[in-house]
Amino acid sequence: MSEIVSYRDLIAWQRAFALGVELYRLTAGFPDHERFGLTNQLRRGAVSVSSNIAEGYGRGSTADYIRFLKVARASLYEIDTQLLFAKEFRYLKDDDYANVKDRLDETDKVLAGLIRSLERR
Repeated sequence: MSEIVSYRDLIAWQRAFALGVELYRLTAGFPDHERFGLTNQLRRGAVSVSSNIAEGYGRGSTADYIRFLKVARASLYEIDTQLLFAKEFRYLKDDDYANVKDRLDETDKVLAGLIRSLERR
């Protein structure tokens, strides 16, 4: 296992960042009338997850770190719900939805594991 010297070394952050990039790519194909609706919400959530992981890492206390990781996880749940809306409105192809949902679930698992490991300390 490699040493963690930056938040960028965290697998949770790497997965969250990749999810964010993917969400930006997918929402580029959403209808123009969703620019200030679902597109905006998904993009804000996409940035929020990796940003909260990074901010929590830099806070300097385990309690703050865990709190920010839980905020990041809550953003994942918001994204999950918003993706269901996008699927229901047929803004996403079934394959695209399945792929991004898999990526979201994997990010959630890694983030949950990080939270558990910090809470055990």
